Amino acid sequence: MPMRKVMKGNEAAAWAAKLAKPKVIAAFPITPSTLVPEKISEFVADGELDAEFIKVESEHSAISACVGASAAGVRTFTATASQGLALMHEILFIAAGMRLPIVMAIGNRALSAPINIWNDWQDTISERDTGWLQFYAENNQEALDLILAAFKVAEDERVLLPAMVGFDAFILTHTVEPVEIPDQEVVDEFLGEYVPKHAYLDPERPITQGALGFPAHYMEARYTVWEAMENAREVIKEVFEEFEKKFGRKYHIIEEYRTDDAEIILVTMGSLAGTVKEFVDKKREEGVKIGAAKITVYRPFPIEEIKALAKKAKVLALLEKNISFGIGGAVYTDVGRALINEKEKPIVLDFILGLGGRDVTFENLEEVVEIARKAMDEGVKEEVYWIGLRKEIL
Repeated sequence: MPMRKVMKGNEAAAWAAKLAKPKVIAAFPITPSTLVPEKISEFVADGELDAEFIKVESEHSAISACVGASAAGVRTFTATASQGLALMHEILFIAAGMRLPIVMAIGNRALSAPINIWNDWQDTISERDTGWLQFYAENNQEALDLILAAFKVAEDERVLLPAMVGFDAFILTHTVEPVEIPDQEVVDEFLGEYVPKHAYLDPERPITQGALGFPAHYMEARYTVWEAMENAREVIKEVFEEFEKKFGRKYHIIEEYRTDDAEIILVTMGSLAGTVKEFVDKKREEGVKIGAAKITVYRPFPIEEIKALAKKAKVLALLEKNISFGIGGAVYTDVGRALINEKEKPIVLDFILGLGGRDVTFENLEEVVEIARKAMDEGVKEEVYWIGLRKEIL
């Protein structure tokens, strides 16, 4: 029978790793994700997880060790955040280009400067073009579940790409919630024993990995990553369907909430989705036609799901804990790509909020709705808005 425990998001991620039975875990501590490898090291030390735990000197070394281990043919896992993820940047491209299904947990945290250890999504968003699959968890249960799903998707022969699962710093990483831990036997059935598809060392099967790519070959190599990411769209749906059958919890690439008759749909990711759903309930009681949508899978970007969502609303209000300087939020640019050739499309407004761990309040969301209403009635005056700025200190 599944076991229920009250635990932090970091612990949930560690339990997911334990259940997946990786053979190599390489990690370097960084707030707010340190507890993930700490807990895994306890599992290893206590004999509950048969794995090699590698203590390295930096995050760059951690992901490099995972690349080496994955290239040797074993399941691997690591965890990091913020500046640590940024330090891995060079190797993230290598992991994807070598088609290594490494899975990594990220306690989403702001990037310096100024130094900030609290939540936004800038760290993972900044790595969206590296070729890694990206999942975002709303709560601690999703942190555990999506890591298991990430292994299944990443290791599928049609994909073979690394994956990162983000869950918000402190809001989830250090906050306790009830989490259902699946039976090991059921997880074993779901994931199966890891059998490397292409990357493994065997003297009887000599291969070259990570070789020099001349202009005659490099573009085709990058195309295979593109093709794998495109393949992942269908694989993710299949994995989510199988996950529901095995564990009873249903996941969607985009989860909709009270959108059927909504004029305004608030679109977001991560833990903010929970706040937004409660806000939607409040506004519905007031007679406001409003809904919510949560992006669970950000890479590959859910283009068709966004097109379908856009047909339901007059305004898509994107709530983003990130900023791409010079254009707006990253989701904003991706939604624009999804809708650019649609004949009929809603107003798309971008709202930058919650950076560096600033609370997103119902008052902030009221401002978002008011701006969206004005856009419907008076036309679009601006497309990108910063919500919750303390203008007295600017």
